[in-house]
Amino acid sequence: MLTTIVFLPLAGALLLLLIDNRDGRRDFVVRVVALGASLLVFAATLLLWARFDPTRADFQFVERLDWIPAFGIQYHLGVDGISLFLLVLTGFLTPIALLSSWGSVHKRLKEFAAFVLALECAMLGVFVSIDLFLFYIFWDAMLVPMYFLIGIWGYDRRIYAAVKFILYTAAGSLLMLIAIIGLAWMHNSTNGSYTFDLLKLYDLRLPRQLEFWFFLAFTLAFAIKVPLFPFHTWLPDAHVEAPTAGSVILAGVLLKMGTYGLVRFAFPLFPSAAAYFAPALAVLAVIGIIYGALVAMVQPDLKKLVAYSSVSHLGVVVLGICALNVQGVQGAVYQMLNHGVSTGGLFLIVGMLSDRRHTRQIAEFGGLKAVMPRLVAAFLLITLASIGLPGLNGFVGEFLILLGAFRWDPRYAAFAATGVILSAVYMLWMFQRVNYGPVTHDENRALPDLTVRERWVIVPIVAMSVLMGVMPGVFLRPMQPSVERFLQRVSRDTVATHPAASSQSLSGIKVTNLPPADVRVKN
Repeated sequence: MLTTIVFLPLAGALLLLLIDNRDGRRDFVVRVVALGASLLVFAATLLLWARFDPTRADFQFVERLDWIPAFGIQYHLGVDGISLFLLVLTGFLTPIALLSSWGSVHKRLKEFAAFVLALECAMLGVFVSIDLFLFYIFWDAMLVPMYFLIGIWGYDRRIYAAVKFILYTAAGSLLMLIAIIGLAWMHNSTNGSYTFDLLKLYDLRLPRQLEFWFFLAFTLAFAIKVPLFPFHTWLPDAHVEAPTAGSVILAGVLLKMGTYGLVRFAFPLFPSAAAYFAPALAVLAVIGIIYGALVAMVQPDLKKLVAYSSVSHLGVVVLGICALNVQGVQGAVYQMLNHGVSTGGLFLIVGMLSDRRHTRQIAEFGGLKAVMPRLVAAFLLITLASIGLPGLNGFVGEFLILLGAFRWDPRYAAFAATGVILSAVYMLWMFQRVNYGPVTHDENRALPDLTVRERWVIVPIVAMSVLMGVMPGVFLRPMQPSVERFLQRVSRDTVATHPAASSQSLSGIKVTNLPPADVRVKN
């Protein structure tokens, strides 16, 4: 079943390439085929959710085939409570992104839709890969379609943004590849065979210094993707220059690869290093929360404002992971979903305004409430969801993360709460400037309200924001066993029960009070 879900978008992309669409004569057929393929994938993810056993913590729907036996490389797929809803989120956002592009993408439409579907295939593959080699292939594969989506269908500085995006992410990926090869080599040294199987590597005992370096290599790759401060500088350019569909997928799913990687790979593979470096990561996360909020506050460009808000919001997610308790980690996973829905919705709204006015400058708007009441109503609800109003999706995730951070160290929770308050200030201020007051620009007086197609784009986002806000248990229950299993592998309490080393040198880096390597708890 997982193979079908992962490769169905790629089959749709290949089918698109077979359609003769010279001179755009069959644009409608291309759009329908692409949308149909993406809807089939979404339906398959919902079926997977319906068949998922929420009481089990292990991987389900496992598919395993030997691929390169000499090096222990397997085609190994599986899904647990942490990855389940990221699959559903990917399936949910892709048809919305495709439908949103119907009114704005007319150049080389067939290639555009094929790249979106190919990107979906790679993203789904990342979330279900249990073999590290297979994971790395999907991880790097998703860079290619996103590079072309930004570079071909983006705005004026698209080439600069696309190159910057791929250089940053590829540099992080290379370090992770070295660490992955190192893990397989260490497994061969200690057990006499190579393997890239994540479940076997969980139990691999590494020399302490090597574990720390491997953790840093993995974490740097994921921190760039999050993007965690100060590795975030590629994100505003990529968001601003990407087409609306690209921004939706980038914010909705791609950024979650980083936080997912921390939970799935970096922390459980290297629990001692994770517990040791968690405070440092949390400090970076808190800086990112406040820095992202302050920079967003002064942005004149709507898209750039939403991009910097992502830096702030994803810092909250990283803080939840670093808390290493049930509330923090479960809140972090839930907030990944929330951010995908809310920020994806905000980029859709910005895209609709940009399509109408061909500008994203906040100063060019004002008074839209009287002109486009339906669009502004959806804009308001998604804005409130983004700032975490009780009853909407953002509240649940942020509350759990702040609770988990408070249980760990109240100082982190206090600083993070400051960023949350700032987010409410700049988001509501932005909303007020765009939608209230008199209509000062004549071009805004005759702007059309939501079209039928746009309602199909935005209504599912609004509905999901409400559903996740009023029925969080539907999503939290299936993920809880997997989160608890994660915390059995790496938790601060486990580390605290072991005597700390007094002082050690990490290849030139002075490290004090290192936790011992032998702290992981095997299932």
